[in-house]
Amino acid sequence: MKRLLMLLLLLAGQTHAEAFFASVDRTRLSEGETVVLTLESTDPTRFGRPDLSPLDEHFEVLGSRQVNRLSSIGDTPRASTRWILTLQPRQSGDVVIPPIRLEDAETLPITLHVEARSKSAGGEQLAPVFIDASLDQDSIYVQAQAVLTLRIYHSVSMYDDSSLTPLQMNNARIEQLGEPRTYEKNIGGVRHGVIELQYAIYPQRSGELIIPGQMFSATLVDRSRGNDFLPFGPRAGKVSRVKSPDIPLHVKAKPASYPADAPWLPARALGLAETWNPQPEQSQVGESLTRRLILKVDGLSSAQLPPLPATQVDGLRRYPDQPQLSDQKSETGMIGTREEREALVPNRSGSFDLPPLEVVWWNTQTDSLERTTLSARTLQVAENPQLQNDEQPNTPMVTTQVVEGPALWPWQLACALLSLSTLIGFGLWWHARRQPAIQRAAQTGPSPRTLLDDLKRACLAGDAQATRHALDAWARQQPETLADMAARYVPLSDALDGLNGALYSESGQFWQGEELWKAIRSLPASQEPSAAPQESSALPPLYPR
Repeated sequence: MKRLLMLLLLLAGQTHAEAFFASVDRTRLSEGETVVLTLESTDPTRFGRPDLSPLDEHFEVLGSRQVNRLSSIGDTPRASTRWILTLQPRQSGDVVIPPIRLEDAETLPITLHVEARSKSAGGEQLAPVFIDASLDQDSIYVQAQAVLTLRIYHSVSMYDDSSLTPLQMNNARIEQLGEPRTYEKNIGGVRHGVIELQYAIYPQRSGELIIPGQMFSATLVDRSRGNDFLPFGPRAGKVSRVKSPDIPLHVKAKPASYPADAPWLPARALGLAETWNPQPEQSQVGESLTRRLILKVDGLSSAQLPPLPATQVDGLRRYPDQPQLSDQKSETGMIGTREEREALVPNRSGSFDLPPLEVVWWNTQTDSLERTTLSARTLQVAENPQLQNDEQPNTPMVTTQVVEGPALWPWQLACALLSLSTLIGFGLWWHARRQPAIQRAAQTGPSPRTLLDDLKRACLAGDAQATRHALDAWARQQPETLADMAARYVPLSDALDGLNGALYSESGQFWQGEELWKAIRSLPASQEPSAAPQESSALPPLYPR
């Protein structure tokens, strides 16, 4: 339950910056080990030093140092002061680092879990170098996470030529959890340096799994010999090689009660959230709504998280972005995050019902099936006044007025029409003889060839915005609308969807226009008879409704 609350706090995404705060390099340690406490102040008006007296009751302060830093966020300079302390708890169990005061500011308390020293420590621990390995659990589900902790102890100094064999397993994925940590531990009255490494292990099949031991090799410094000042000569000392023990791990199969059609997600906690930009209540026809879905799982890496169900609603065109994957590593394992963004464009007004979004997963803490759901949502889309104005016809309305009068005799009407047509024909013939040949009026504006060349250059350059403008200009000189061309030629429709996705994308995804140019060049001619040219024709929008 605590992990789920932590995930929900992370999903909220609104952190409050403190002017004076404390942090530690780890919260779990064994009796006799040390922990590094960092106190940081970001308020330049505080010039004092923290009051460390509250630490004396439960900790021994083995060392301290102060670091002043000056950085910048944008154009704003930021000064900070850090006090880095090495502490050794005086007792085992739950030990609390109390609040530390700096003038009028105070840090929050931090709880450490200090394990009691094992009483089975034998002669092996008296060796100058030895290695220990442990798992956080001895039985897990397939593809779930087990954390391996490897500790190398040394009571003598070592040269920097130490090496550790890599952890490799055929039937498991392995992720190292951060960089190695170093600290000190008192064992039997002898102070040892400790190098700690942690790995997240994800078995890929059920059954018994053996985690192989790792070999550590280093040259020990021999203080009894006097050639320490020969940096290019042979190093004094002997080579020490130690190997960690093999560790068995029982891997359980996926439970039979888990739904067969759902991705297998064994985790300690899972959170699901969504955000909108702009807010859904402000949506209009033809305007893009960006929906951001965030899946955060404690106990799995981001590579193990499946795609979330796509938003499929009639009347909403969907343009997805590439998913963003990230991992947060800590001493307790990995927290994987998958973020998906999609642009939704309504092509009509009214209500759109978005179905609920459900993720099925297996809670390894309670050993039970769970379902995390985003509730259904109804979008109310209003008319877009700008689109309505664009669709008004440009041709003025012609009003025909009918005047009633006395009826004409048929022979009178026929004679009048014959006389009128003869007179008009003779007049046109006489006028044509007196006028020189009519020359073709000079064409204004770019030619169709120029527009096609502009469209080609924009497509091949991969410039989505320039392609959109060139496509608008080219389509205005075509006998049919862009929507009609896309409706009868599927490659053009697919290429336009790709262009729309790039234009609506918030992440600026890379777009290649070769497919659109091929579709334009291979567009078959319309089979409909050409109609008389109109004086003005309003081009429909690039994104048909």
